[in-house]
Amino acid sequence: MTSQRILTWTPAAIVFDCDGTLMDTERHWQVARELTLDDFDVQAGPGFAERSKGLHYTECGQLMAEEAGRPDLGVPLTDRLLAHFRTLVAEAPRTMPGAGDLVANAAKFAPLAVASNCPREVVEECLSTAGLREHFDHIVVPDDSIRPKPYPDVYLAAVRLCGVAPADALAVEDSHCGVQSAARAGMRILGVGPWPGEETAAMVDLWVASLDEPQVFEWARERVSRHLTV
Repeated sequence: MTSQRILTWTPAAIVFDCDGTLMDTERHWQVARELTLDDFDVQAGPGFAERSKGLHYTECGQLMAEEAGRPDLGVPLTDRLLAHFRTLVAEAPRTMPGAGDLVANAAKFAPLAVASNCPREVVEECLSTAGLREHFDHIVVPDDSIRPKPYPDVYLAAVRLCGVAPADALAVEDSHCGVQSAARAGMRILGVGPWPGEETAAMVDLWVASLDEPQVFEWARERVSRHLTV
């Protein structure tokens, strides 16, 4: 990793992933997957939780169906998965440690966007509930013309909307799928969460255990100070 590519640099825009990066929703996806599999009395293969992390929910539903040997259940599994997830998020919305402070500070010196594989209404609900929505200029999710992560489309669309080149923008991600997307878009990447292993870490410029780490807070605060004195 080349941490100085992040810690000595001021991005022209910052694009955040949502699940597991801004919002503590990966636990909700995990429970939703378990509930959905139980509802249909099917089982996925060992390591399914890690393989499905960061996938678009429709791809996750189809993956469950294929691993259970029931490809015909792709649509109903997907529908049930999303329904369980939305219920769980509504009952217990939580931001990730440090996410609120980083977003509030970053919004003072750069345009911000969210690039997520979740449906737009879910992202909007999460950010609004957490009091973060006002800080984001754009929210990009897959649609008929934008492919989901790990394709680069959501990140490319986000930086385009922010009016900057991908190389001048920072992506903040927590999953291998998301890191692949941002790397393919040509962005610098701040990874966050438990150590992801060498394959994922090799694609990021800096990996931190949490967004509330002092070096992240100080980096953002210094850039706010510089921006205010310009």
